[in-house]
Amino acid sequence: MVTEKSVEPFRGPIPESGSRHPLLPTPYRVVKRVVETDTVVTLFLEALEGGNLTFRPGQFNMLTAFGVGEIAVSISGDPLDGGPIRHTIASVGAVSHALCSLRVGSLVGVRGPFGNGWDLTGVTGMAGSATQDVVVVAGGVGLAPLRPAVLELLKMKEEGRGRVVVLIGSRSPDQVLFKEELDVWRTRGAHVEVTVDRADASWRGSVGVVTSLISSAPFDPHDAFSLVCGPEVMMRFTARALLDKGMHEDKIQLSLERNMQCGIGWCGHCQLGPYLLCRDGPVFPYGGRLAELLAKREL
Repeated sequence: MVTEKSVEPFRGPIPESGSRHPLLPTPYRVVKRVVETDTVVTLFLEALEGGNLTFRPGQFNMLTAFGVGEIAVSISGDPLDGGPIRHTIASVGAVSHALCSLRVGSLVGVRGPFGNGWDLTGVTGMAGSATQDVVVVAGGVGLAPLRPAVLELLKMKEEGRGRVVVLIGSRSPDQVLFKEELDVWRTRGAHVEVTVDRADASWRGSVGVVTSLISSAPFDPHDAFSLVCGPEVMMRFTARALLDKGMHEDKIQLSLERNMQCGIGWCGHCQLGPYLLCRDGPVFPYGGRLAELLAKREL
């Protein structure tokens, strides 16, 4: 989901005197490190000076592994907890491997937060008013940027606003993220289902692609919206399955992270048709031109 390439020299407008340069990372310290799977690590980062940044569910930061490079990583923490900033990172290349290898006490450069987050306005009405169900569909590490939205949705559900359905697909049981937390979500009222591509002897759940869970999931497709994140091919098939069940295309939101390098729409590397994904996304409604654009391969 992340492409790791070097950033070209900055050629954008110079910021006003006294302001922090938008391409200059702020130093954060790793205060906690959690190994999620054999290839995924969560880092908890605390600012060395001043307070930690604030963010909205679905936004991302540019993280620097000093001496190696910089990549875009979605924020996986709760925006309301006020603690260290949480990033869940899959080791898929040189920079992400360097970040995943960091120990407590190490320094990380942080720029952000950037981009548009998940639109949750469908469930933000007053308690007791008509609200929509929300279907969260995650593929692999795509659950990480969806986690902040799930936490916010669960708070809304506790106030009587809408049903929360979480459908998760993973390659194998040992690659499922946040396993213990999934039980907490169920206790708080969410309908959570997990399916894997390849089961082992201990697995008692579903086997198959995540789209196979959609047809029987408990939601009203005519009065619901969906948040989807994962590999692009998975998101295309998920959007199609939701449409087939009766959900309107404008109610389906996808998160894209193609080749982001500057985070602010200056370098142009993440352009997809008329969009700069770091600036106009990463979250987009599936309606309009997005379905057509997603059929084109990333270069």
